[in-house]
Amino acid sequence: MKVKNTLGVVVGSLIGSLSLSALAQGQGAVEAEIFGKRYFEDSTRDFDEGNLLGGSIGYFLTEDLSVSLSYGEYHDLRGDSTNKNIKGSSTGLDLVYHFGEPGPGLRPYLSGGLAHQSIGQDVRSGRDHTTQGVIGAGLKYYFTEHFFARAGVDGLYNFDRGDSEWMAGVGVGVNFGGAKPVAPVMAEPEPIPEPEPQPEPPQTVRVELDVKFDFDKSVVKEESYGDIKNLADFMNQYPQTTTVVEGHTDSVGTDAYNQKLSERRANAVRDVLVNQYGVSPERVDSVGYGESRPVADNATPEGRAINRRVEAAVEAQVQQ
Repeated sequence: MKVKNTLGVVVGSLIGSLSLSALAQGQGAVEAEIFGKRYFEDSTRDFDEGNLLGGSIGYFLTEDLSVSLSYGEYHDLRGDSTNKNIKGSSTGLDLVYHFGEPGPGLRPYLSGGLAHQSIGQDVRSGRDHTTQGVIGAGLKYYFTEHFFARAGVDGLYNFDRGDSEWMAGVGVGVNFGGAKPVAPVMAEPEPIPEPEPQPEPPQTVRVELDVKFDFDKSVVKEESYGDIKNLADFMNQYPQTTTVVEGHTDSVGTDAYNQKLSERRANAVRDVLVNQYGVSPERVDSVGYGESRPVADNATPEGRAINRRVEAAVEAQVQQ
């Protein structure tokens, strides 16, 4: 028959064209099977039980659920009245749900679908065409990932006649073309970022200047130039700094004279910073305080020598 020949060609072509290396279970897989079933007809039919031989091809919609198209022909059916050999065929479409994991081993299944039966008659000419509902259950055993054997039973309900029949059968088949399930890749935990070291707060650096003067003099002594240069170098290293040069005297003399003398002393040190060591003039101010801010006792020569002075201080924020 044409349908039988077409199914055989399709199944044979699929199996023959694929190498074993291409075989795999899983979603997208194709299963081809040949089967033999014993057909137990309803007692009202006009023939005795026989066999259904055929094949099927199925496609796995998921790893567990497949849709299967089958075709078989009846053999050894004998009419009750004439004992003639009755010919027939059955074409079916089923959904099959498999239990268990894909791979070698046992996979039970349940199936359900429809079948069209075309079968001869004992005493009348022509064929009897009926539609049947099919419910099945069984076991598949996969010897390898690719080859299996099956045993199962099918219950048949004839919608046209209203009777029930059943079949029991076995089959062998091959599974190929599916995608192997990909093992989930465990994402490695992201490393906990180490806290970035916080910069240390800037440190305040302070340079102080204390220049001593002889009595009633405003000339910078040679021995004081090194200290003034240190202050100038610091200011040149940190150009954002400024300073105020403060002049002072002892208590000998009038307040007015000592005020002018303290201003001349402050200006003398400022001139050395600006003209001798290159500090910008706008960064250095000078002021005189006369005898108003003593730091030692003016009643003694030693105390008065300490009070004859010029002071300055510079601070800068230094990042460690």
